[in-house]
Amino acid sequence: MELTIFGAIAVSFMMVMYALESRSQHFIAAFALGCALSSTYGFLAGTWPFGVVEAVWSLVALRRYHLRSGICDTSVSPAGPSGNPGVVLGVGHLLKVRPKNRGDDKR
Repeated sequence: MELTIFGAIAVSFMMVMYALESRSQHFIAAFALGCALSSTYGFLAGTWPFGVVEAVWSLVALRRYHLRSGICDTSVSPAGPSGNPGVVLGVGHLLKVRPKNRGDDKR
């Protein structure tokens, strides 16, 4: 009985937070929490496919929260430090852009 109540609360919380996501990135984080709670319910109830899907949704929501909150800057400037169009040298935690050389246009 307690497991069913937990599941009803977890899924309801998740759905309400999903409906409120557009208001603030904090609701996206709360939606991720709701997905994690729903995933936990799925595994405890023995419905592992539901648990897996909700766990994936939790990770997707955390990524969206991370991107929207500005913790991770994924914007790419079309110009290098000198204002010239740049060439992307690598993507990782740091994005390196160097000015385009005149010889880069030739193949």
